[in-house]
Amino acid sequence: MATTMNLGKAELMETAKKTMLTEVATAEWTDRQKIALTCRALFDAGHDSGLAGQISARGTAPGTFLTQRLGLGFDEITESNLLLVDEDLQVLEGSGMANPANRFHSWIYRARPDVNCIVHTHPLHAAALSMLEIPLQVSQMDVAPLYDDCAFLPDWPGVPVGNEEGEIISAALGDKRAILLAHHGQLVVGSTIEEACSLAHLIERAARLQLLAMAAGEIKPLPPRLAREAHDWTLTPRRSEANFGYYARKALRSHPDAIDCH
Repeated sequence: MATTMNLGKAELMETAKKTMLTEVATAEWTDRQKIALTCRALFDAGHDSGLAGQISARGTAPGTFLTQRLGLGFDEITESNLLLVDEDLQVLEGSGMANPANRFHSWIYRARPDVNCIVHTHPLHAAALSMLEIPLQVSQMDVAPLYDDCAFLPDWPGVPVGNEEGEIISAALGDKRAILLAHHGQLVVGSTIEEACSLAHLIERAARLQLLAMAAGEIKPLPPRLAREAHDWTLTPRRSEANFGYYARKALRSHPDAIDCH
């Protein structure tokens, strides 16, 4: 006989959160493997734009981070060809050079101690939306993790290879997890690589949904209280880990070379 049919929503949500911790399996990937898998997963999801875009994660030493080597596309990234660089983008481990545009990652890491991963890409729909100089509008349940959590930079500062762009982008991001960059693309940050990977998938989906909805009519807003509830519910660490696990498994089926031990 059912024993939960009279429980309130809050109690059911709390029970589900606790159950996820024990019943939702997660894999033990290294940070290098997670970055490589994120690159491959996002490539398959339409985030490739030639050699544009960077994915990085904090290194173990202060002022360092892992990122991909300039000259390689997202579909070519493996755990072994990643670079460890310092804030000046000097290579500490690996061969080759980092993308000069990685400079603004250093600014974001300095400004946001809570951030451990940055994903910056130019996916088709986010880039198209950025051309309209309007903010991302989150009005659908799937993309609720971005509700009231996506900033907007309306003025294009130019190619982001200078310290000026680092200051501008980090300031515009503020305390948000995402930002739409006018005439440019998107950037998401996460407390974990798993969270950033999930948000990167979602922001492109959100931009696509917005463009489709705008073509059909006027977008109606979500009720704020329910939207914030959905935001918090879908951003729990275990849900991000579960999302990443799915993206990783899917990527490995198409790109088994992404990690060395697979």
